[in-house]
Amino acid sequence: MEKGINEFIPYLEKIFDLPEVDMRTYSPLVLAYIGDGIYDVIIRTIVVAHGNSQPNKLHKKTSRLVKASAQSAMIEAIKEDLTEEEMKVYKRGRNAKSPTMAKNASMADYRRATGFEALMGYLYLQGEMERMIELIKKGLEKSEEKI
Repeated sequence: MEKGINEFIPYLEKIFDLPEVDMRTYSPLVLAYIGDGIYDVIIRTIVVAHGNSQPNKLHKKTSRLVKASAQSAMIEAIKEDLTEEEMKVYKRGRNAKSPTMAKNASMADYRRATGFEALMGYLYLQGEMERMIELIKKGLEKSEEKI
């Protein structure tokens, strides 16, 4: 039995008996944590779909797109496309005080990337996968990132 993309979260909740949680109770860093993972899976899926290749080459392509500077460019490219709610989530993530920082990123890029990841996590947990994928596609096109 196939599940639609927007049925994935309710399916996980049902199968693993996960409690319903109010999204407003999640810290922006928790949203960024899950957003980082789901964004990575989407980019890996796109990279793999572009052709069978050596894992090292796939990793290099993926890493180029998921690093903080690329995520920073992505959010800058899609800011004007965000709804008011999405912009609030992004800003909460961007302004969150993280105890760590990426090794190869400026503080500004790292904060924007954290905001972007928080937005991805929020959309994922809301079951808005189609919206998330639409924003990623626009971001890749506008930032002129090549897969």
